[in-house]
Amino acid sequence: MVSAGSASQAGSTLPRRKTSSRGKVLVAMSGGVDSSAAAGLLHEQGYDLVGVTMHLWDAEGADKVGRCCAPEDREDARRTCEYLGIPHFVLDYRASFRKHVVDPFLDEYRAGRTPIPCVHCNRTVKLTQLVELADQLGATHIATGHYARHEVDGYGSRLLRGQDRTKDQSYFLFGLPNATLGRLMFPLGGLLKTEVREHARRLGLPGADKPESQELCFVPDGDTRAFAQRQRGEGQPGVIREASGKVLGRHAGIEGFTVGQRRGLGIGGGKTRYVLSIVAETSEVVVGDATELLQEELTTDSAHWIRPWATVQSADNLEDGRARDFPAAEGFAAEVQIRYRHRAAEAWVTPHEGGFRARFAVPQRAVTPGQAAVVYRGEEVVGGGFIC
Repeated sequence: MVSAGSASQAGSTLPRRKTSSRGKVLVAMSGGVDSSAAAGLLHEQGYDLVGVTMHLWDAEGADKVGRCCAPEDREDARRTCEYLGIPHFVLDYRASFRKHVVDPFLDEYRAGRTPIPCVHCNRTVKLTQLVELADQLGATHIATGHYARHEVDGYGSRLLRGQDRTKDQSYFLFGLPNATLGRLMFPLGGLLKTEVREHARRLGLPGADKPESQELCFVPDGDTRAFAQRQRGEGQPGVIREASGKVLGRHAGIEGFTVGQRRGLGIGGGKTRYVLSIVAETSEVVVGDATELLQEELTTDSAHWIRPWATVQSADNLEDGRARDFPAAEGFAAEVQIRYRHRAAEAWVTPHEGGFRARFAVPQRAVTPGQAAVVYRGEEVVGGGFIC
């Protein structure tokens, strides 16, 4: 299903725009303030815009526990496009979202891992498919409201952290095909969130003061276990035990448990315990002390390198202004971020077939299978993979 919204002008309230077009850009419109501000800023700069909202999920019945993916958001996107005087389309990607994001999300939890669906969504549904639509509409670029930056140099595309480190979303974008990354524009990448709000108000955009959503869009109440039960039925019951084998309690299913978790374990009082690992084959949750959560290294699979890891530039690896190749056996020094709110830690990264190993200078807490390990060199994303 594709439906076009109104493209009528909004008269004297329309923001001032340069008279010459700078090219056609497809803008991904979620209905939130960030994507609306991205569209407003590009409109002001003279770009010829087309707004697109992807209908990904329907929260109905017991799943209707929040506003994410709600019809109100699509309506807010339409109102913004109408105000800017640009076309607005709503595209039905629910089947693709279910296949590539929701079902793998449920599979991962049943397998004892903690998935990161936003990475998979950006890579397989949202941005990659928007490139195909942009080609059909004659748009050269795709713009989003992500807090990240994109530059191009002699080696190709560079993905950089957003200026606002509290909102930086580069972590979620490491898996994008390089051809897709090369077509992206991030109008908010050099701005702070407070500045984005100010621009939205200055431009008079509808929803300039709309609160932002922090939840996972298809599990807006954050109750992963309940969502999995509604979607797949009851999980396999099992025990909660210490590494020594001592049983401390029972659970109704491993879905919803994650490495590092300490709340909601249901094992009564006593000393504080944390989830150390999840054994899917026997439906066991292993718990222990905080010190047992520390790990010196990790391995990944399904790695993607934005910058060829063998030509990563650094101050100690330059030769006549160009990067020398790193010997495959030696790897390279970098910083590795193991979850969204984690502060990237110094590590030695050694790529191997399909993935890489990262050995940390200081042991890291709660290295979680299924999460992304993203490799940075300063502000730049080199690549990343999924923790085994």
